[in-house]
Amino acid sequence: MALPVVSVPMKKKKKPSLVLTLSAAGLLIGVGSAAYWFLTQGQRFSRDLPVGANIIPQDALFTVSLTTDPKQWQKLHEFGTKETQAELNKNLVQLRDRFLTSNGYDFEKDIQPWVGEEVTLAILAPETSKPTLKPVATNKDAAGSQQSMVMVLPVKNPEMAKSIWAQPKPLKQGKWIDRTYQGFTIKQTDRQAGEHLSATLIDRRFLVITDNPKNTERAIDAYKSKASLATTGGFAENMAKISSYQPFAQFYVNVPTAAKIATASPSRHLPAQVLAQLQNNQGLAGTITLEPEGISLKGVSWLNPNSQRVLAVDNKAGKMQNRLPAETLMMLSGGNLQRLWGDYVLTSQGNPLSPIAPEQLRGGVKSLTNLDLDRDLLSWMKGEFSVSVIPSSPKDGSPENFRAGLVFMVQASDRKLAEASIEKLDDVMQNQYQFQIQSRTVAGQPIINWIAPYGTLTATHGWLDENIAFFILGAPVMDKIFPKPNNTLANTLAFQQTVPTELNPNNGQFFLDMERTTKNFPIPRPFSNQKTLLAATRSIGVTAAVSDNRSNRYDIFFALKKAGNSAIPSSSNNALTPTATPSPWRGRGER
Repeated sequence: MALPVVSVPMKKKKKPSLVLTLSAAGLLIGVGSAAYWFLTQGQRFSRDLPVGANIIPQDALFTVSLTTDPKQWQKLHEFGTKETQAELNKNLVQLRDRFLTSNGYDFEKDIQPWVGEEVTLAILAPETSKPTLKPVATNKDAAGSQQSMVMVLPVKNPEMAKSIWAQPKPLKQGKWIDRTYQGFTIKQTDRQAGEHLSATLIDRRFLVITDNPKNTERAIDAYKSKASLATTGGFAENMAKISSYQPFAQFYVNVPTAAKIATASPSRHLPAQVLAQLQNNQGLAGTITLEPEGISLKGVSWLNPNSQRVLAVDNKAGKMQNRLPAETLMMLSGGNLQRLWGDYVLTSQGNPLSPIAPEQLRGGVKSLTNLDLDRDLLSWMKGEFSVSVIPSSPKDGSPENFRAGLVFMVQASDRKLAEASIEKLDDVMQNQYQFQIQSRTVAGQPIINWIAPYGTLTATHGWLDENIAFFILGAPVMDKIFPKPNNTLANTLAFQQTVPTELNPNNGQFFLDMERTTKNFPIPRPFSNQKTLLAATRSIGVTAAVSDNRSNRYDIFFALKKAGNSAIPSSSNNALTPTATPSPWRGRGER
């Protein structure tokens, strides 16, 4: 922008005033800064998005972007145990062989010289117009065979990429044929059996490979019409919240599309009201980075832009870890138990996939205690709360005599109402279950013990400070929490190195000392490889916060053991034996 020229009708030349000089300089700086921001904003914004986000269709079920940096893959293979490394290798080899090795390509020789810093894989939703494709399989094998996948490889060397695309390697079965769609040349395999591989080069910037020629067309349509993942409601702005420099991976889950597919399954049918609630959510995304001592994950979930639901921005947690002793094995805290329960009920009532049905929990509390869960208990539990596992100190110190107490703490929003409800609970335990209600004083603080008919101390409850109610079930660990411990969980090195602190204030935290917990407690196994994964983990830390009235943020850290380096095996060898290079994409013929 040019500044206007002002002529001054004076015979004697005067120096420009200091104010005018500074004003002009400030104007130029401001205009220049605005222009720079305008010109670079689009570039900076796009760097927050996974590569290929402008090509992948909006209805993609799941996407993951993985780094191609060998150093990061080598760092990943230093974590875990030999068993977890073997499991990781097996999955990566299957992925590599599906797209590359089985078609005669070697990543290091044929792909790495021209590919960018990351590649993106996407699983697309089945097309509703094709009745031959069932939306959901009834078993794992069928589900795997029906997954439609798209791979996007960014091009950093256009000439090399064009060369390998223009002259594909001969196939063992069938041949390559060319066709044109919307001005883009598509190369696809013509074979009777197996996957029908398809590829196209988009504007010399992206090589798109799919396992179905129809999906290549869908990718081209998304790119040309801009109806892509990048323009999905809330996707760009929320991915920016979890952006990281040179991440190892980024992922995205399309919640409403996944819910629709899930409800079509006879074995996992979701009621209409549950599906409607899930439609309020739009996405769940995360960025994974590798740290010196483990894996860090920054996550975000957000609501559908058209949803009428809003979130309460109320981050008031963060004090309970200062009330727990250093030896605490596990802690889960939150900012408002009543609100947490309300959110859970919204998506869980009538949902067969929920871990605990709200109506069953309400009924269980009513039948056991004759108390109404919502009216008698949760009505005064609007403050911060925590659930923790604290080990007792066995007299002989032997592992065989290990015991622990389950400790519940909650900040009461109405102490009088809380005292009345707890008194009802004491009456039920005494009159219905014949427990002895014993009043005691510990360090000047009154407490109540529940003594079972056989004389065993079963539970203890009371108050800490003015409005923190506590309940202890199991081993007696009253002396661990009162008086307030000098060495708290918050001050331990394990907690500080595991639980993320960037989200401050926050709405809740989670800490689990995996090594000590698995040593003393049997842990349920919801999936087959859990034992292998848990054996590789030292501790887990989570911090959550309400980012704004439309999104939640989560920071998770997995502190992992280290087992040294183990590389991806050569595809010419079926055994998972290490090779000299830790690249996840190495193919046959390598040392």
